[in-house]
Amino acid sequence: MKKSYLMTPGPTPVPEDIRSEMAKPMIHHRTKEYQAIFKDATEGLRKIFKTKGDLFTFTSSGTGAMEASIVNVLSPGDKIIVVRGGKFGERFGDIAKAYGVNVVNIDVEWGSAPSPVQVKEVLKANPDAKGVYTTLCETSTATVFDIKAIGEVVRSTNALFVVDTISGLGADDFLNDEWGVDIAICGSQKGLMIPPGLAFCTVSEKAWKAVETSKLPKFYFNFKKYKKAYIDTDTPFTSAITLVIGLKKAVETINGKGVDNVIAEHQSQAKAFREAAKAIGLSVFSKSPSSAVTGVNTPEGMDADLLIKLLKTEYGVTFAGGQESLKGKIFRCAHMGGIDREHTLESIKALEEALLKMGWKCKACAGFDAAKKIIG
Repeated sequence: MKKSYLMTPGPTPVPEDIRSEMAKPMIHHRTKEYQAIFKDATEGLRKIFKTKGDLFTFTSSGTGAMEASIVNVLSPGDKIIVVRGGKFGERFGDIAKAYGVNVVNIDVEWGSAPSPVQVKEVLKANPDAKGVYTTLCETSTATVFDIKAIGEVVRSTNALFVVDTISGLGADDFLNDEWGVDIAICGSQKGLMIPPGLAFCTVSEKAWKAVETSKLPKFYFNFKKYKKAYIDTDTPFTSAITLVIGLKKAVETINGKGVDNVIAEHQSQAKAFREAAKAIGLSVFSKSPSSAVTGVNTPEGMDADLLIKLLKTEYGVTFAGGQESLKGKIFRCAHMGGIDREHTLESIKALEEALLKMGWKCKACAGFDAAKKIIG
């Protein structure tokens, strides 16, 4: 059977040893056996977030954690500032509006990162804002934001700093506590190398003060329920047992290598892919490219979606396309989670062949050779 390569920015490939762990016989979740697994998984995940604070696990997609970051700390009529530089920044605002929260948008050109000065000015104009919501990696544009610098701006105000790390965690640098992040959000299917179905929130002491005054309705995503349950190393509702077992193995793998070493590997893969694209004659879309995913402009007159279809059907390589105004104009290739050197090199080789088949003129193996200089 021809080997296939999943290069989408979520879900990402699940390594075989993690799949094997998840294939073991089912166990009951209200037992000491499961509680020990859950505790190990949580403590290991804290090291990846680089936090000593509370960390809660939900059985949901990452959007559930985004909702939790709003309903647990805000009240009807509150105001938040949302950085919108792509589809996922927009989602924060959509959720907030659904709960009667007022939203002040910082609109950033897609493919660009917000300036900390912009954030400072909007905060100054809206001193009553209860939070600043942004992303580490805006997946739709393959763009990384300067969370450290924005955190310095927000830290000196009463506003909470909430960051969606769903795509970036484990590939882009992220230091939850050091950078003053009050709630960080993540999902299981990207840098954490397991299937979709788990979502996570870190919660700072500053955020807990807001929890005490929050009046928005909440039931399933109630931080207080998760805090109470975790005292007994448990969850308030049925756990996704198989996924937590996989998570334990995944965080052991990441921490065994060292989080910074894993990030460095993905940074090298991202650099190799970008250099390969340039050698082929293509350009990178983002002005602030993430190490988790790269967006590449297709040549004038070439439909990116047709290229993606050709790569999948004839070469077994699955890239992601562009969204909304970028549909048909860019393709996106991930460098996160279970994606490794082999995935990167084979996807570049296939990309070159597919482009040549579609009539693009480039030197044979130019991209592959450029990538090999970086990742060997």
